[in-house]
Amino acid sequence: MAPSPDGANSLGCQSSPYIYLHLSQAHSTVSHLLSKTPAQYMLTCVGFCVGLGNVWRFPYLCQSHGGGAFMIPFLILLVLEGIPLLHLEFAIGQRLRKGSMDVWRTINPYMMGVGLASMCVSLLVSLYYNTIIAWVLWYFFNSFQEPLPWSQCPVNANRSGFEQECERSSPVDYFWYRKTLNITTDIDQTGGLQWWMVLCLISAWAVLYVCCIRGIETTGKAVYVTSTLPYVVLTIFLIRGLTLKGSVSGLVFLFTPDLNELANPATWLDAGAQVFYSFSLAFGGLISFSSYNSIHNNCEQDAVIISIINAFTSVFAATVIYTIIGFRATQRFDDCLGGNILTLLNTFDLPEGNITESNYDLALESLNATNPDIVNRLNLQTCDLNTFLTEGVEGTGLAFIVFTEAITKMPLAPLWSVLFFVMLFCLGLSSMFGNIEGVLTPLQDLKIFPKSWTKEAISGVTCLLCCCIGLIFVQGSGNYWLALFDSFAGSIPLLITGFCEMVGVVYVYGMDSRFNEDLVFMIGHKPNIFWQATWRVISPLIMLVIFLFYFVTTISKEFFYIAWDPESAKFPTLEQKPYPTWIYVIIFILAGIPSLAVPGAAIFRALWKRCCKI
Repeated sequence: MAPSPDGANSLGCQSSPYIYLHLSQAHSTVSHLLSKTPAQYMLTCVGFCVGLGNVWRFPYLCQSHGGGAFMIPFLILLVLEGIPLLHLEFAIGQRLRKGSMDVWRTINPYMMGVGLASMCVSLLVSLYYNTIIAWVLWYFFNSFQEPLPWSQCPVNANRSGFEQECERSSPVDYFWYRKTLNITTDIDQTGGLQWWMVLCLISAWAVLYVCCIRGIETTGKAVYVTSTLPYVVLTIFLIRGLTLKGSVSGLVFLFTPDLNELANPATWLDAGAQVFYSFSLAFGGLISFSSYNSIHNNCEQDAVIISIINAFTSVFAATVIYTIIGFRATQRFDDCLGGNILTLLNTFDLPEGNITESNYDLALESLNATNPDIVNRLNLQTCDLNTFLTEGVEGTGLAFIVFTEAITKMPLAPLWSVLFFVMLFCLGLSSMFGNIEGVLTPLQDLKIFPKSWTKEAISGVTCLLCCCIGLIFVQGSGNYWLALFDSFAGSIPLLITGFCEMVGVVYVYGMDSRFNEDLVFMIGHKPNIFWQATWRVISPLIMLVIFLFYFVTTISKEFFYIAWDPESAKFPTLEQKPYPTWIYVIIFILAGIPSLAVPGAAIFRALWKRCCKI
């Protein structure tokens, strides 16, 4: 798939709302966009940066790794591995003018496995990514109600009160785990297909297919809406979040790192993987898209601008979410403390107002000193705000639960709900274009399908197969499977593929002999010391060290997942459960096969050449 040498001056990243798949159409579209004003050019950069990776994935990884502790490795790795690899992918695609598979075959036939690994990762991520869009569609369809269905608990079957599961958690948690996912208590129980989510999943793949065959076109002025809408919506949610009680506690938690978490190799692996994920590095799509750039496009400038905006967007989205997390945690803390106070007042027959939140600790200490046996028998709850901040909401549903909580606190809630989920749908769909391009282009390069098949037929078969496999994510246990795919398919293979890409360009293609000269030809100057140092040593070394430390420290560890279990003693806190033994085979398939594609393809080619010679 080699584009014409006079391609348009464009950018490539995972989440552009306008340029994916039909690259011939994207060529003229982007040329039109970027021939306009500098403001439109900058907003186009913004459009490439904002995706579900920023709004959905980054905040829940922050929550999984101690809030602010995740920020430090993320920003470090963004500078030392993300920006250099982004520049490298832009440059090599722009210079060689080939797709993600043919680029590596051109550099060295033994490196074709890098393209295969990228295709495998794109395929695995695409399988579960569209499920997130299906969730968005489900919430969107339910937004046309007043009141919103997640704003209050439903009544129980005999109409004598509210559903107990909802009362013990919250309306937004109940709607997510029970009404949306109808989740099982562990991954061993499939729970059957949830028909409403099956319909949403089919709809998501159908919309993606239509976009694949028709292409995405826009005008210069449309960029003002598509690029700024996410920031407008997030800013409104931030303003509302800051007015809620406890929002500051959430922000303090986010920006106060737990330094002990930095000693955890999994934190660095997830941070590195998130850098790859948010930029769509090692997916293969960027190389394909950049091959349509003008040969003299300033890919260095593009990489820096996109990186800065991407980092800002991730931190901004996390800030918005943590104002709501702080509110939720404070609400739970107040309920916990209020329950304890009421118990003490009733037990010791004290007048109302005798024990308040401000003097609770002092009053409890006094009662415990005079009546220790009675106080011990009360089994008072432990009310700790930091515990509620860390345990309040975890996992893939974080953004859905937190934002829907904020929506219920707004006037005209259904209107804001529709607007928010339209935004998420656009972000998710545009992200999927990049993922599916990383599958379709290599499939065409490998000539797997008959030559007579059109692009529409290839896209249709690919989308249909992905939709069928994706049904695993709309079972009762589907959320556990999605978290499993996201943890292993979207982490280790990306790191290994990125390492091979950098080593391939620097040491196989040749930094001094070819790559530096290519950049002088394209952008007019030789890369400075930062690019030279990161490409040659720092970036590949960091990726190698993270992988080795992670491998050594976790190879013998037991893996856990978090489960929603209403029968758990700590409910509504999510329960940590060990994966069943058979799941390790799935983990190897998700993380091992894409990673082994690189050496596997090289070995296969060597054996093939040897057999042919014989």
